Amino acid sequence: MAIKQLAGLDASFLFLETAEMPMHVGALHVLELPAGFKGSFLEALRKHMRTRMPHLPALRRRLAAVGLNVVNPAWVDAEPDLEQHIVPVALPAGSGMVALEEAVARLHPQLLPRERPLWKFHVFEGLAPSPDDGATRVALYTQLHHAAVDGQAAVALAAVILDLTPVPRDMPARPPRKRHEPGTLSLLRGALLHQAKQYMNAARALPGAIGTLGASAGDAAGALLGLLRGKSASASPLKLAPRTRLNRSITAGRSFATVSLPLAELHRLRKVHGASLNDAVLFLCGTALRRLFLDWHELPKKPLVAAVPVSTRAAGDTASNNQATMSTVTLGTHIADPQKRLAHVLAASAAMKSSLGTLKDLMPLDFPSLGLPWLMEGAARLYGAASMAEKLPALANVAISNVPGPQVVLYLAGARMITNYPTSIAVHGMTLNITVQTYGDSLEFGLMACSDSLPETATLAAYLREALEEWRGMAA
Repeated sequence: MAIKQLAGLDASFLFLETAEMPMHVGALHVLELPAGFKGSFLEALRKHMRTRMPHLPALRRRLAAVGLNVVNPAWVDAEPDLEQHIVPVALPAGSGMVALEEAVARLHPQLLPRERPLWKFHVFEGLAPSPDDGATRVALYTQLHHAAVDGQAAVALAAVILDLTPVPRDMPARPPRKRHEPGTLSLLRGALLHQAKQYMNAARALPGAIGTLGASAGDAAGALLGLLRGKSASASPLKLAPRTRLNRSITAGRSFATVSLPLAELHRLRKVHGASLNDAVLFLCGTALRRLFLDWHELPKKPLVAAVPVSTRAAGDTASNNQATMSTVTLGTHIADPQKRLAHVLAASAAMKSSLGTLKDLMPLDFPSLGLPWLMEGAARLYGAASMAEKLPALANVAISNVPGPQVVLYLAGARMITNYPTSIAVHGMTLNITVQTYGDSLEFGLMACSDSLPETATLAAYLREALEEWRGMAA
């Protein structure tokens, strides 16, 4: 693998990471072992990963600092020690989902060592057997640094690691790669060439960016004028979020909960109301959050606002990097009537989609980084230490991400994967992250929050189930 300096967006996840704000993503999988399985699943998984590792370059690279860390680091070749990257976690015998969720909440704040490839797999043993047929169960919690992958890149990695049958497929042989350990001068030369290229690209893109910014400013000014005149702007993406307990500085503790909802029924309900699956996710999350804020007697008069990552990845692109931008959408949480709340979400979602072309043009994936590591790392530490999240206006209350996933049953080292709950990032000023991914015949929710501001993720998961019940009643 050639030396490759991290793109600006990828490197940002490194610079913003602190002890309170780890920047890795992953998933919690419950797995059922095949009948008659003997031995250790941990060892079976290590053996399996050795066979797949030649096809997983994103897991065989580490960071190398460049020029006293004044520019983005580079990826260099590194063969992972699977004894360190795939590790056992013992749970009390007979453990279930609650114990797994608590274990993930404890493990999630642990930072990935920067001197190794930025990933780690935790294998849980001690789970209760399947309630259906008594099959032996284990679980896997994966950590992948966001500097290396975004949601869809993680799905592409899973496509290499997982199989469609209990018998792992044969992978085409690849010749051993010649390890390349670059010297300091080589790294610095590559970084300087990359910086020069980025400045040239920025100069070429400047005229178009100015035009796009002008058009965006005009749209924003029109929306703002409408707001000042008292016109309804429920569908406008120009919204500040109400300040809530979710808009605080984050601490190192985490709360994590999961929920699976039936995908076929969600598709039936969304079609009845002319909604997309993403609209359905926003409506269900908004409904559950409304109920939680009512419990707290803290429901804002203004609607809660969700920050929604939007992929800019081209179809078929499986590169292991970040290709996404961010938009916002209001959730209608101030509306008691569920039909009107759904109508609000549909209108807000349509307004968000209409602005995506501009957002994609304005959000570069790479940009000059000279001095940025020091600047961003210092700013991240200062932001948390000075409790800036409590002082600045809130742009969003919650992150809600919907990542397309496989709708077939998959297997890992011969074990059938039962669940695929995403685990993602909570940040200063937005201490709750709800990430959703389709798997098999379910829509899998992973709720990750700062435990100081939201210890009740299990309650929120229960309210997501109740939100689906409410939607069923609307369609009756």
